[in-house]
Amino acid sequence: MSSQIEIESSRNDKAHSWHHFRRGALDASPLCLAVMPWGLLAGSFAIEAGLDPFQAQAMSAIVFAGAAQLAATGMMKADASLWILMMTTAIITSRHLLYSLSMRDRISPLPAKWRFGLGFLLTDELFAVTAGKPPEDFNRWYALGVGLWFYICWNVASFVGIVAGELIPNLENVGLEFAIAATFIAIVVPMVKNIPTLATVITALVLSVAFESLHVDGGMMIASVLAMVVGFFCHEWRDAL
Repeated sequence: MSSQIEIESSRNDKAHSWHHFRRGALDASPLCLAVMPWGLLAGSFAIEAGLDPFQAQAMSAIVFAGAAQLAATGMMKADASLWILMMTTAIITSRHLLYSLSMRDRISPLPAKWRFGLGFLLTDELFAVTAGKPPEDFNRWYALGVGLWFYICWNVASFVGIVAGELIPNLENVGLEFAIAATFIAIVVPMVKNIPTLATVITALVLSVAFESLHVDGGMMIASVLAMVVGFFCHEWRDAL
């Protein structure tokens, strides 16, 4: 009897886990569609930068960071030094440190294999989908569904971009880069739920556009830091009232 109960319990656990996994993949699907053009660009840019198809696909499979991949391939085309390339991509991906710190209370209780797995799959999209939920509602299978499905879609899009990059010249002139802005808009807007966050977003938007128009070196990073400072003081001011 006890053996039958254990088998039934195991089946229920698997069904419960599969339910959350599918739900995570489903919730990630809109962002997966939005990022497809971005993946096409990442694949085609890698080919234009001189990588062979295997290297280009490995870049998406191992690095798995769209902004860093686009920046890296752009600098490779410009013959930038390895040191500059590494420093730039490190700065671009440094936001993931903030993501991991924000999700520490959700991830740290999990076994090591889950921490490493979800750490590798941690992207803007995974953070956006899971961070908006209360910590007590966090489910590792749901997070795995979000991250793994996005990983698969990203690599499929990169593969298509690699093939297209070999067949269609100047793919960047098609206008696919708008997908980058559209993806981040879709990520950021649902997370604006209070005044400090709104102030941070508006400050970053205004300053980044202004610095870009004025051709300020490192303008994007400066805008990001100043926006965080504004958001911090708005948060402190709100709490003091």
